[in-house]
Amino acid sequence: METRAVILQGPGDLSVETLPLDPGDGPCAVVEVDYSGVSTGTEKLFWTGRMPGFPGMGYPLVPGYEATGEVVEAVPGAAVRPGDRVFVPGASCYGKVRGLFGGAASHIATDPERLLRIDDGLGAESTLIALAATARHALAGLNHELPDLIVGHGVVGRLLARLTIAAGGQPPTVWEIDPKRQSGATGYPVVAPEDEPGRRYGCIFDATGDASLIDSLIARLKPGGELVLCGFYAAPISFAYPPAFIREARLRIAAEWTMDDLIATRELIESGALSLDGLITHTAPAADAADAYRTAFEDPACLKMVLDWKGAA
Repeated sequence: METRAVILQGPGDLSVETLPLDPGDGPCAVVEVDYSGVSTGTEKLFWTGRMPGFPGMGYPLVPGYEATGEVVEAVPGAAVRPGDRVFVPGASCYGKVRGLFGGAASHIATDPERLLRIDDGLGAESTLIALAATARHALAGLNHELPDLIVGHGVVGRLLARLTIAAGGQPPTVWEIDPKRQSGATGYPVVAPEDEPGRRYGCIFDATGDASLIDSLIARLKPGGELVLCGFYAAPISFAYPPAFIREARLRIAAEWTMDDLIATRELIESGALSLDGLITHTAPAADAADAYRTAFEDPACLKMVLDWKGAA
């Protein structure tokens, strides 16, 4: 079996090619993909060549971890069956081409235990489950403290704000320096940092992935406050010790989601507690992936790019 897939041969070198679909030796399900999302965090770092050392890293690779589609084959006894609509958090099924994270393809073969059944009616918005689960994982960390400030009004920042409100928290303030991204808030204020001189916060969530902001964010903490890093940071993390010492600041790093986060996020979406409306701004045919990735990474007006794989096989 073959698949059409996005291949990143090296920084800035992206195309859509035909690859053999290699399911490996374990239990397998094959998914025909409808949509896959483009990550402006990890995938942009691969695109620019700035991704720090990471297990399984290297070129060529198939990127993507935000795919959804229909199961077309599954081993007997699997938790999913042909006809099920599923979310696919990537796969490594392309032979000599690395699957990191392996979701940007027309067909994906993977262990059925990695698949999450989803509602048929979600459409392209179902690609956002990964980012929503990432935001949920950050909020459900060890201390369970909800943010009163979120830095960055991209998709993860918006999801963090929506989830904070869904969890019963006070609407957080969101900082955003790009005027094009200051709109689209639902029940919370979005301001530029300079509009709040001197204000202090008890819990700050940074969703930018910009390590150069850490000192300025620590300076905005109340005594005993917590800074949660929930972006992906290419630069080494460092900070000036005296301001952190004076505040007895706490620093927490939020990793990627678990299956429990995916399940909890699915329930929030299906119950109506979490809306995904308005987060996808661009959709492109998978055949136009090279231009679509460039738009996703270079156009500030592109909040979220989704590739449409229907008919791409």
